[in-house]
Amino acid sequence: MTRLFNDPAVFADEALEGFAAAHRDRVRPVTGGVVRAGATPAGQVAVVIGGGSGHYPAFSGLVGRGLAHGAAVGNVFASPSAGRIRSVARAAHGGAGVLLMYGNYAGDVLHFGQAAERLAADGIESRTFAVTDDISSAAPGESAKRRGIAGDLPVFKAAAAAAEQGLALDEVLAVAERANARTRSFGIAFSGCTLPGADHPLFTVPEARMAVGLGIHGEPGIGEEALPTADEAARLLVTTLLGELPEGIGRPEGQRAAVILNGLGSVKYEELFVVYRKVAELLGEAGVDIVEPEVGELVTSFDMAGVSLTLTWLDDDLERLWRAPADTPAYRKGSFAAPGAPGVGNVPAAEYTEHTEGIVLPEASEDSRRAAATVLTVLHTVAGTIDTHAEELGRIDAVAGDGDHGIGMQRGSTAARRAAVDAHAQGAGAGTVLARAADAWADEAGGTSGALWGTILRALGTALGDQDAPTAPRVADGVAQASAGVRRLGGAEVGDKTMVDVLVPFADTLTAATATGSPLTAAWDRAATAAETAAAATAGLLPRRGRARPHAEKSLGTPDAGAHSLALIARAVHGVLLDHH
Repeated sequence: MTRLFNDPAVFADEALEGFAAAHRDRVRPVTGGVVRAGATPAGQVAVVIGGGSGHYPAFSGLVGRGLAHGAAVGNVFASPSAGRIRSVARAAHGGAGVLLMYGNYAGDVLHFGQAAERLAADGIESRTFAVTDDISSAAPGESAKRRGIAGDLPVFKAAAAAAEQGLALDEVLAVAERANARTRSFGIAFSGCTLPGADHPLFTVPEARMAVGLGIHGEPGIGEEALPTADEAARLLVTTLLGELPEGIGRPEGQRAAVILNGLGSVKYEELFVVYRKVAELLGEAGVDIVEPEVGELVTSFDMAGVSLTLTWLDDDLERLWRAPADTPAYRKGSFAAPGAPGVGNVPAAEYTEHTEGIVLPEASEDSRRAAATVLTVLHTVAGTIDTHAEELGRIDAVAGDGDHGIGMQRGSTAARRAAVDAHAQGAGAGTVLARAADAWADEAGGTSGALWGTILRALGTALGDQDAPTAPRVADGVAQASAGVRRLGGAEVGDKTMVDVLVPFADTLTAATATGSPLTAAWDRAATAAETAAAATAGLLPRRGRARPHAEKSLGTPDAGAHSLALIARAVHGVLLDHH
């Protein structure tokens, strides 16, 4: 378990601060993460990687010459927000565009995609790419749904080495696509990890058993088997990966592969070497030519006891890129013949962040300011409701996910309340208070829930505006726009076992009730009841999206955490409306 921490809520920020202080010769901190200590060479594509904390040396430890130009780092097991990614990308940009790379998780897909849109508005060309190497997380025919695990490293490195050689943005992206298509990973675990401040692991494995097909966010494996010897573990890893060869590789004989035996946090190096001796033997017997293998902790999951094996099947170009030198705090190989090319002048990160201090607020009417006071009470109530239920939400989420929903909702709702207090104190109207709260929630929470709750609050803020007194139909329209925005952004629909299963009936019921002339308090009551019913019904659904999807059967009988938290919030807000009726 994680024993050394201060406040779990700031663990990730403090860890990043210490990392940057320890490696100031190679990296420098910027808002949202780190970039290389030296500027990106002028005209070189910048490869910016990222994801949640808890995976060191991914992602910050992989920033340096020959690998990433920057890393955006989120909270524990939560994707960084779009604002933080944008900040890092702008600081890393060398004039030739940015390739944003990350593991294929819903929150990362949402936030990196939004960051790319913001970079485009800034005049910076960018591309996004999600690594999908984990064969246990989806069938071969659905490889685009697979998670990114330790295969992140060879795919990141191939793209970064291509950028180092001067390839253009779309050419670097093509290299990443080719490396990803030829990379496969598979893992096993003997116990789950324990998050900072938690008193129990996210999952447990029965005595003398192991979990097969684990994730790197504390997700349980997709199955269990008897505890193996080291040689038996090696055989399982090798035979599983050789059982699914990439297209174009008919047989392993005569093929070259980069091999990574990755420790997930508490399997010691000596144990890894015992396993690797058998891995090397079995791959040799299969006729595989192993190229510069890596054995060690490369993509971890706090203190998870487990290992994963990654094979990247190399062609001539990919082998050259895999062998290329790299010099980062946590990953070094080869040597560079000469100093890097002169870089563009990186502007301090402060110029890339979206500060609210000193910005002139939009004009607001007295009606809207009075409504803003109610909005502030709502946000106080939301944060209090989440605080009360955070442990329960984490427990529900841990059944088939990574257990961080309660923590993420706490971070987001607390930040939203704080931003709303500041905006209200400056005389902002209801729309601006909600907009500030939306940005703060998305930025601090990260992850899928951060992006989606940011969307919800912003849609409500847009509907209310800063001039008119809110009406029941206008509130209902804001909720309807929030429902549409969440579905558009996340891609989920009713039946996928997500918050959408609650948001849609809530919005539809509220719209129908207000359309018949019901006052807002009564209409919201009916909508909140519909939300509670829908949230309970998600217990009978199988997840079709998100981290719970590979563990669908385990989630039967348990409601979706995001759906449940939305229903709790809807009912709590009704209480505020009653008080302000």
